[in-house]
Amino acid sequence: MSARPLRHVGRSVPRVDALEKVTGRARYVTDLVVPGMAHAKVRRSPHPHARVVHVDLSRARALPGVFAALGGADLTWCDPYCGPAFRDRPVLAIDVARYEGEPVAAVAAVDEATAAEALDLVRVDYEALPAVISLEEALRPGAPLVHVGEPLAGHFADLASLRPERGTNVCHRFSYARGDAAAALAGAHLVVEDAFEFPRVQHYAMEPNAAVAAWDETGGLTVWAGTQNPYSVRVELAKMFGAPLSRIRIVVPHLGGGFGSKTYAKLEPLAAVLARAAGRPVRLAASAAEAFQTVRRCGARVRVRVGLARDGTLQAVECRADYDMGAYADIGPRVVQKATYTATGPYRVPHVALDARAVYTNTTPGGAFRGFGVPQLAWALESLLDVAADRLDRDPVDLRRQNFLAHGEEFAPGDTPIDGKFEESLGRAAEAIRWTAAAPAGRGRGVSAMLKASIAPSVSEAIVRLHADGSVTVLASTVEMGQGARTALAQIAAEVLAVGMDRVGVAPADTAVTPYDQTTSSSRSTTLTGRAVQEAAADVREQLLRIVADHLGVPARRLALDDGAVTVDAADGGPGGAAGQAGAGAAPPARRLAYPEVLALRFGMSGGELIGRGVVAPGRTRAPLGGSTPFWEVAVGAAEVSLDEATGALTVERYVSVADVGRAVNPLILEGQDEGAVVQGLGHTLFEEMTYADGHLLNGTLLAYRVPRADDVPAALECRFTENGDGSGPFGAKGAGEGSLIPVSPAVGNALARLAGIRLRELPLSPERVWRALRARRRG
Repeated sequence: MSARPLRHVGRSVPRVDALEKVTGRARYVTDLVVPGMAHAKVRRSPHPHARVVHVDLSRARALPGVFAALGGADLTWCDPYCGPAFRDRPVLAIDVARYEGEPVAAVAAVDEATAAEALDLVRVDYEALPAVISLEEALRPGAPLVHVGEPLAGHFADLASLRPERGTNVCHRFSYARGDAAAALAGAHLVVEDAFEFPRVQHYAMEPNAAVAAWDETGGLTVWAGTQNPYSVRVELAKMFGAPLSRIRIVVPHLGGGFGSKTYAKLEPLAAVLARAAGRPVRLAASAAEAFQTVRRCGARVRVRVGLARDGTLQAVECRADYDMGAYADIGPRVVQKATYTATGPYRVPHVALDARAVYTNTTPGGAFRGFGVPQLAWALESLLDVAADRLDRDPVDLRRQNFLAHGEEFAPGDTPIDGKFEESLGRAAEAIRWTAAAPAGRGRGVSAMLKASIAPSVSEAIVRLHADGSVTVLASTVEMGQGARTALAQIAAEVLAVGMDRVGVAPADTAVTPYDQTTSSSRSTTLTGRAVQEAAADVREQLLRIVADHLGVPARRLALDDGAVTVDAADGGPGGAAGQAGAGAAPPARRLAYPEVLALRFGMSGGELIGRGVVAPGRTRAPLGGSTPFWEVAVGAAEVSLDEATGALTVERYVSVADVGRAVNPLILEGQDEGAVVQGLGHTLFEEMTYADGHLLNGTLLAYRVPRADDVPAALECRFTENGDGSGPFGAKGAGEGSLIPVSPAVGNALARLAGIRLRELPLSPERVWRALRARRRG
């Protein structure tokens, strides 16, 4: 039978969790109340680097209502270290505190007030140590070391061989080369070179990290966690406590935003050790201020050299980058590898030399953040391409178009061919921003493009259950954190099984119930988990068709699913089917068997359900990083800005984002994700920067840290999508949501340069920095 048009995929159906959220019924970790639950508070180091000489918990332990008070020395009964790349981060500081805000002691008490009172009774003696706060300080010969000795490997097999550089603060170094960059640069018609800086940035999720941990009488541990990686957290806790994975359960309620801040274990280990010590469930929730002391985006310093032929063809790119990892590695080594691998962006570059270092500093640990290290490099490369266009007297749009990788072309030998059409996206962005028309007086325009590789290798599993009444449950461990994943997965299942959206439920992530999923990050959920759901639903579909084909005696190819039923072509029915029962000369009616009827044929009247399983596990390949990129995230940005030269205040008046998404499963949700990415990108472009002085964070509060407000959103913000159905996900979809953040900074920086003739190399483009650059320009 011919394929029917799509009925759910591609439509802006309402979010399945909308009613819960707008009515306040959605429950987050901090809404949970477990019988007998204690409340935890954390004492944090006031020093950027100090020896922990003594922790006196006696007065805190004596306070009525206190169930447990712990320091690092009390964690001898478990493995007190954790970390996905290196196990270098203690649950509580052991001997040394390596950044201001590092947990040193923790208490659990009957309520928050008692816990706070107990915390005030904790006495900690410190011996201050020399600290390294900036990359320059950390990389200086003979610099004080953040870590002495070699940490244990984390739980990722592909990172197990990584080692820090002995006697330095370099925790990982990544190099990649193709061709002969040195020779190509030496022979290039034009070489442009410069250094750029990207700030440390806070994720600023609406809900800070939180966890509730409870041990049962059999030694099993359940953690209700605000995490993007329930299965990764389970592995971390199993290692810490020497427990089988089957004894650790991670449940994820609604999540109030993540952006990478809730990838891998954060508060869960401390909540678990406190719960064991207290002998009761423990709730641990970070405040907004404590979020600044938990994780952040890695700052970076990047130097890029670009060589071009006379006609503008890119010949070579050399990139050397240093990423500020903070006091602990977290997932920083993978950030460095994945980002640096794509430092040449969406361009065809035959000669490449890339080198990047992950560097420890005595600051809040750096980790995953939307864009995963690519924004730091795109800021540099895309700025330099505009410099090159100016030197060659070329239009920046035309120069990019000339050098784009083509659809189907390999990014690197052995890796996945490019699945986006850069020229189409750039053309749409340029048209929307009116690139070829003269800019209005006092306005400047700039463009930028990006390429990001999703995480690889990447594994997702899903289960789809068709119940006796014809309703459907999707079991998948993708975490709903505001991005609309549950809605997209429901649309995919409804499409494959031809049922209404009101008949599909998607279970929340729970490692005891929902099958393995690697992570809710890297824009992978719709593509990879969605594909697993599609396969699981297709498994159920095939079971339905087999049951009916056997019953009616018709070929399965003559059957189809439609509106909760299996239908058979009127021209075919078999001996027990419609055609076989029709009288002579009568037109045989189409036959329909509703799903409950089909399940009754299979199981009888006692009930039963059909269960389908989908697995997406591409495995390792000969690609440079050991796993072929599942899909490439592709986006283009175009900005129009104005400038108050008296104050240096830069305003983005108009912004156009064009993301190549393959197929938009839910256009309205996708538009929301794209708009959010652009606004978040404006944050580190114009305002955001974690500022340190003498090792102390100066603006680690909601009052002092500037993020975009509603009145900072461009008056004209337009999000468009390139859809060619060429993605590797379900129905030709592919991931989006991170990519549109990445072009923002260089597009705005390029627009400023075209408007005012100043090229800034350090973000954010604050009024003070812009004003100083304008003043320097006037001086000559």
